[in-house]
Amino acid sequence: MDDFTLARIVHVVAVLMWIGGVGFVTLVVIPAIRRLHPPGERLAAFHAIEGRFSPQARLWVALAGASGLWMTWRGEMWQRFSDPAFWWMHAMLAVWLVFAAMLFVIEPLFLHRRMATSPQAERDFDRLGRMHYLLLAVALVAVIGAVGGAHGMF
Repeated sequence: MDDFTLARIVHVVAVLMWIGGVGFVTLVVIPAIRRLHPPGERLAAFHAIEGRFSPQARLWVALAGASGLWMTWRGEMWQRFSDPAFWWMHAMLAVWLVFAAMLFVIEPLFLHRRMATSPQAERDFDRLGRMHYLLLAVALVAVIGAVGGAHGMF
């Protein structure tokens, strides 16, 4: 097995765990919290659960980024970013940048404090739910594009 194959394995597993986790939080955890907790307690319940998932998400996002960078460098694929036919590489990078910013900058520096002291917890929880649905949809488009694009579909 060569280094490129190993990087692809790491990349696929990292994306699977990362986007799969986003899907689970979006489609299972948030609706369960909405059903089981009164509006004023939902944000705190989410924060308690998210605290367990966040370190894992950071690991998977970091591994996806490192392996994606390695494959791009090792495969000399930088020119693909100047070709619109490889829109899916732009989509993967954009999704990764959004999640990396959220997990490594916005969440630890701002969002945790906002969730802990939110004067509008119910409204913030609803906003959080909508944002998760949007991010999941965009991530799925990127994944579909990446798999299809990597196999010559586009």
